[in-house]
Amino acid sequence: METILSPPFSPLFNPKTSLSKPLLSLSHLSRSTKPICCSLRKQHSQIEKESFSVPKSWVSHVQQGLAALAISLALNFCPVVSSDSALASEFDVLNEGPPKDSYVVDDAGVLSRVTKSDLKALLSDVEKRKGFHINFITVRKLTSKADAFEYADQVLEKWYPSVEQGNDKGIVVLVTSQKEGAITGGPDFVKAVGDTVLDATVSENLPVLATEEKYNEAVFSTATRLVAAIDGLPDPGGPQLKDNKRESNFKSREETDEKRGQFTLVVGGLLVIAFVVPMAQYYAYVSKK
Repeated sequence: METILSPPFSPLFNPKTSLSKPLLSLSHLSRSTKPICCSLRKQHSQIEKESFSVPKSWVSHVQQGLAALAISLALNFCPVVSSDSALASEFDVLNEGPPKDSYVVDDAGVLSRVTKSDLKALLSDVEKRKGFHINFITVRKLTSKADAFEYADQVLEKWYPSVEQGNDKGIVVLVTSQKEGAITGGPDFVKAVGDTVLDATVSENLPVLATEEKYNEAVFSTATRLVAAIDGLPDPGGPQLKDNKRESNFKSREETDEKRGQFTLVVGGLLVIAFVVPMAQYYAYVSKK
């Protein structure tokens, strides 16, 4: 029996000595293969997550961009905001009352500091000497009234409710968007200025200079003209509307005929010179020979 069972086959029948090692090696191999499968699955899942995360982030960026675009369009093109601000600006002038420290309510924001200072000096002087108080108001646009005259009357009635309060008061309104103005006041103020100067100022100083966007000059020239009328001085007058007609570039028939005659003479002279000079040179050359 010992001879039949040779050493190469003996490990199969000796579990104590030889089977323990193969079993350990198999278990070691089985344990080593499991982490490889797990790692492959994890890598595959990470690749899938990364592949699907890219379009999600791209879609989110697109959604954020569209939302920002919608908000900007709503802020820029919303008509409600502009109308509310215009209405609030117009009625704020009425509700705030006459200015206490100055004679100007520049709601349109078109007057410089120099103009406001000059107006204050001029109007305060005439108020001390003659007792007439004149307020200047600039607004961008009128929505509650049809024109500047109705709004000026509304301001006068709101600021000075009684005849005694508004008797010696004057209101000058300039609407920048409509390029027009109006002047109103109490009975004594209208009498002191006169209808002629009032009409001329409204038709010349305010609209003409406002059309050229010279708002500072429009306001100060109006004040100068009103003060001169109150003081009884000669009317300095107002600016004249410029004639924007363009001169024609076409020449008249007489000018065309004259130019044509001159052109004919010049061309004829050049032709004569072109023929005569070469012939003279030729004859001179032949005569020498």
